[in-house]
Amino acid sequence: MERPLRRELMFQMVETARLMRTYVDQRAREHGTTRAQWGILSRLRRREGQNQVAMAEQLDMQPISVARLIDRLEGQGMVERRADPADRRAHLLYLTPQGRALVEGLDALRTEIATELLCEVEDEALRATLDTLATIRSRIREGRRERQAGPAVPTAATAGAA
Repeated sequence: MERPLRRELMFQMVETARLMRTYVDQRAREHGTTRAQWGILSRLRRREGQNQVAMAEQLDMQPISVARLIDRLEGQGMVERRADPADRRAHLLYLTPQGRALVEGLDALRTEIATELLCEVEDEALRATLDTLATIRSRIREGRRERQAGPAVPTAATAGAA
């Protein structure tokens, strides 16, 4: 694959992700929720009892943004906060029966969207795409870790070698 093709793929992935976010937002609104709220509800269904910080990390969002979303979901009766027995400053998140019903109803919408958008794509192409996306995610995570670690600090042994 030549470099212009790689750049074009990156451009197309970013543009496609933007269009999908907008489309899913529109479809979620038809069901009285937002894509961001849907994401929280879906993740809570998979793992109830986590705190807001863990949720923010999963969603790659700032904790304050997640707190505001959870405030709204709590106000709508979809989520409840329970005191964390291990940390009196923290709260653990749980779905209410109403929240569980909404997220389970949204499963049909997820299936509908996937069928609509991917109906003409062969399974083999889907598998190849999933593998490619997994590789890209892995490289992104690796790059983040390297950037967070910062430049290597020279030690006395390596400084003298230069």
